[in-house]
Amino acid sequence: MEEHLVACPEAFDNLDSASCPVKKNSTMTTRNLAELEAFAAIASAKSFRKAAAKRGVSVSALSLTMRNLEERMGVRLLHRTTRSVSPTEAGQRLLQRLQPALDEIAAAVDMVNDFRARPTGTVRINAPIPALETCLAPLAGAFLAANPEVSLELISDAARVDIVENGFDAGVRFGEDLAQDMIATPIGGPLRYLVLGTPAYLAQHGVPEQPEDLLRHRCVRHRFPSGSMFPWEFEKAGRKVSITPEGPLTVNDPRVSLRAGLDDVGLIRLVEEYVQPGIAAGQLVPVLEDWSPPLPNWFLYYPSRRQMSSAFRTFLDFVASNVPPVP
Repeated sequence: MEEHLVACPEAFDNLDSASCPVKKNSTMTTRNLAELEAFAAIASAKSFRKAAAKRGVSVSALSLTMRNLEERMGVRLLHRTTRSVSPTEAGQRLLQRLQPALDEIAAAVDMVNDFRARPTGTVRINAPIPALETCLAPLAGAFLAANPEVSLELISDAARVDIVENGFDAGVRFGEDLAQDMIATPIGGPLRYLVLGTPAYLAQHGVPEQPEDLLRHRCVRHRFPSGSMFPWEFEKAGRKVSITPEGPLTVNDPRVSLRAGLDDVGLIRLVEEYVQPGIAAGQLVPVLEDWSPPLPNWFLYYPSRRQMSSAFRTFLDFVASNVPPVP
């Protein structure tokens, strides 16, 4: 069907051309706009799955929307394979003209929202589980109560994701992991990782005095989404040591690591604030504390070149007023 583009390139250069086959049923309707928004989401993400997650619909519904749009326009807009999705030449040219218009529509709608008594919309945040549980989840209830027309999505993810490509308003990472083109706001106080074991485990296997002693211990290891193993890093008096621990259990979720530590599977290494309840209850005992220096704070980060919705702006203001300042 792409021959239509070759025979009539003005389809995307001159939308008023009466001779273009794409001009069929050109009167703009709400359905047309929704279909074009769906196309832009898929073409930008190069994935039906990612676009469906961003728009809050099923993949099958999004696929049907695209099929209807292509049939109505008489032009194939997307190349589809089992592994990838990419715009055709027609789709690329349409996206180039369409995306600025959709951005302007979104900005215009959000400008009107600024006049509302209460903000509306959805805020999507991507963050590792410890940051969600200790920094953001405690704020969710109060934020939603104060902003009843705003929806909040808190998505746990330890991978380094492109928040723009994946449809997030912001992410949370350590300061040292942030891209330079991001605006970042510190949330929470100084952090440090602790190595911990239960009193029973330490009584049976001994207390490590140096990081190298960990090589003789059972440790619960953590594997990143990239496949690499999380190293246990230490520093004292200018000396830095990195240990890749050994042990019978490897996980990719700190909650599973914590559970394993409490069950005497082995030593664990987690963010101090995350394990504080276990320490206070006497269930976990920190070791090598003098080898555990402070780390960069968690930072809430977001792109500087993106139109900010009223809902996200309200969320940022709420976080700023409810998170204690970093010393």
